[in-house]
Amino acid sequence: MAQALLDRVVVVTGGFGALGRALAGVLVEQGARVALVDLVHPGAGTQGTDRTLLIGGVDLARPGAADEAFAQVVQQWQRIDALVNAAGGFAWETVADGSLDTWDRLYTMNLRSAVAASKAALPHLIAGGAGRIVNIGALAAAKAAAGMGAYAASKAGVTRFTEALAEELKDHGITVNAVLPSIIDTPANRADMPQAEFDRWVTPKALARVVAFLLSDDAAPITGACLPVAGRV
Repeated sequence: MAQALLDRVVVVTGGFGALGRALAGVLVEQGARVALVDLVHPGAGTQGTDRTLLIGGVDLARPGAADEAFAQVVQQWQRIDALVNAAGGFAWETVADGSLDTWDRLYTMNLRSAVAASKAALPHLIAGGAGRIVNIGALAAAKAAAGMGAYAASKAGVTRFTEALAEELKDHGITVNAVLPSIIDTPANRADMPQAEFDRWVTPKALARVVAFLLSDDAAPITGACLPVAGRV
């Protein structure tokens, strides 16, 4: 297999979740060195390798936290070539019966985390003269269902952020794109929707391969794109 990302240093936020783990596997398979950054700590007995760095306990909502985590990556591998903003979360509740705190929480998890991580990565990407940022958005950003207002609004923010940052960085050789998945086939989603047709969903590995393409040299002409990855939903 061609290693399209040979020796690239990629930071993945939300790195210990189902998508983060799938991203790590695909990116390492394609030759990258991957730093997985997450709010939680890695599980007992979980260790990095010569091509993976695990950084837990990082609250991206806290000012300076992303800078501190990324400094560890640079100390380990001397540079950062790309960032995948996979940190995020979901909640279902109606406006009438829900809480304003949910809107604040999902904004923080889905949008503020991406902005904070991107801002921390920019000096490293600009210093390298090139780079890639890929954000994990959602199809719900384009059309929200009942009970998904807070989630969809936060993911719509990710879409607009992607477009704005792409314009800001296009003369620096840095591309900024987003993938917009439908339902990702994870154990949590299967537990929440046991009657669904799981084979219609997007698997974490399939989504990770799309992200890997956007990180590659072949995707250099693409920036500001928000790419639906819907499976058969």
